[in-house]
Amino acid sequence: MRVDIWSDVVCPFCYIGKKRLEKAAEQAGIELEVHWHSYQLDQNAPQRQETSNTERLAAKYNRSIEEVEQMQRNIAAMAKEEGIEFNWEKANSGNTFNAHRIIHLAQSQGLGSEAKEAFFFSYMTQGLSIGERETLEDVAARIGLNPVEVDNVLDSDEFSDFVKFDEEVAREQLKVTGVPFFVFDQRVALAGAQPVNIFKDVLEKAVATIKDEDTEHDAAPHCDDDQCETSTS
Repeated sequence: MRVDIWSDVVCPFCYIGKKRLEKAAEQAGIELEVHWHSYQLDQNAPQRQETSNTERLAAKYNRSIEEVEQMQRNIAAMAKEEGIEFNWEKANSGNTFNAHRIIHLAQSQGLGSEAKEAFFFSYMTQGLSIGERETLEDVAARIGLNPVEVDNVLDSDEFSDFVKFDEEVAREQLKVTGVPFFVFDQRVALAGAQPVNIFKDVLEKAVATIKDEDTEHDAAPHCDDDQCETSTS
């Protein structure tokens, strides 16, 4: 089944959602054809943040350090349930535009999911600075991309239009305000890192083509404008 996913590589809920979707597909016995789409939570982010994520988020959203730390501990606990080690203390966010370009390069060679997984792991588990060229080249090499092709992309504007088009579709057509955002079979949309049973239910209904109508679910954890929430308000 075709699944289109809008996400950012510095969004922990996007990683959690990826794992839950994969688990649901395995349980349902459904093979996925995943198409990754770009969505930058902070298009104006510098290549590398000079302050910790905790300090930056506390200042940006007028929250205390303690509040942000607790929020990130909650996210880490949720991630751990999906087999993800989220080392939030050393995570260094940054501009993800070039990471998205490398993902598009990888996707053109059938390695989109491998690239996405590698970037998630690099940022959330290894604590690598996601906007720096060294990290981009490391991830690309890890999944087997040709280093010459990678350099050609990073030294040019190649795939920039792909990133911008994805974001335009998300914001202007789909009205996406947070990620992850999933579209199943190009007709059923689902937002947030939903529980496995919800993913499984949507997958099975889409396969069976029981009905052709919008499917609504309660809000799920997501990242919105570089802020991640574990509960809705």
